Amino acid sequence: MGSRLCNQLFHASYVSGAFGAEWSVKYNQQEICALKGSTVFMNGTFTHPEGLTVNETFWGKHTGVALTDLSKDPVYSGRVEFFTDDQKHFSLKLSDVVKKDEHQFCFRIKTYVEKERWWGEPGVQLRVTELHVEAPEEVTEGETADLTCKTTCSLTDPTFIWYKNGRPLTTKTIKNNQLHLQTVSSEDAGSYSCAVGGSQHLHSTAHSLRVRYPPKRVSVSISPSGEIVEGSSVTLTCRSDGNPPVKIFSWFKGSTSVGEGKTYSIPNIRSEDSGEYTCQSQNDHGERRSTAVQINVLYPPKRVSVSISPSGEIVEGSSVTLTCSSDGNPPVKNYTWYKEGGTSPVGSGHSYSIINITADHTGLYYCEAQNDHGALNGTVMVTVKSRW
Repeated sequence: MGSRLCNQLFHASYVSGAFGAEWSVKYNQQEICALKGSTVFMNGTFTHPEGLTVNETFWGKHTGVALTDLSKDPVYSGRVEFFTDDQKHFSLKLSDVVKKDEHQFCFRIKTYVEKERWWGEPGVQLRVTELHVEAPEEVTEGETADLTCKTTCSLTDPTFIWYKNGRPLTTKTIKNNQLHLQTVSSEDAGSYSCAVGGSQHLHSTAHSLRVRYPPKRVSVSISPSGEIVEGSSVTLTCRSDGNPPVKIFSWFKGSTSVGEGKTYSIPNIRSEDSGEYTCQSQNDHGERRSTAVQINVLYPPKRVSVSISPSGEIVEGSSVTLTCSSDGNPPVKNYTWYKEGGTSPVGSGHSYSIINITADHTGLYYCEAQNDHGALNGTVMVTVKSRW
């Protein structure tokens, strides 16, 4: 409709011209594609018959009823500026364009002669587009992915700029309007948007790219932290990153399976529970095992025993060594020796020796083994025989 009306006015002026058919309006572009929110310039040159003086120029658009002066249209208030110069160059600056601005715009020239006026035909067709990202919603790690910055009309020589989570991407392959992700990794997941050079503030709406991948960063924590003492309760918790989230957790002590689930609890822990534990996480795309964590159960001395050397019959005048053995964590370092019936220790250390033994040494001896978590006794009977 706009183009047709411009044509009609053009031909009417052409016929009525009394000074010769020397009117012309030439536009630098007859169709412009612009980003919503951007500023558009429509430019051109005009001529008019000699002897006429131009007294008014302006831009208009077809409204469905008549062609109107944009500067007098409240819809364009504060958004339009007209420019002309002595060389008969003209331009329209239209700011903050919106979808409703999609019209055919014509340049109009008036002179002091009532019937000598002109509309440039066919005018400039403005099309308004927004950027949007066309891409898969979800990809699997290791695949390739292409993200395309789309428009509804063709921008003039655009340079496309890509953003991830609001920051410009400079390390990815960008070809024309396409961002190519070669061998996608979990780090490529995020919110992507695009823009064009010169209008970097006019981003597309963001597109969220999800990446499916097997478990990563599998780790195990121990609660409570710190020393683990026999008889206490301990809980191991497995943490991992995966998409989809990990739901299958398996626990191992060494190579032996000991449990399932995100946590593994050991109530009333024993010394036998000491060892290396790992968690294996699994989702639809694979599995991964954590590095091992060491559980070291501390406990008081156990299985305290005393041996006699030399073994066999003990005769007066010989020498005898009693040796104390025990199991404990941390290892026992404090040994104290007693003879039954005595109130004071008779010796200390891992071994207790009796030189030139006599009948008076006959009796029950015991060794007290002690570490930071308790003490336990071991006993042995020493019987000394007379030489005669």
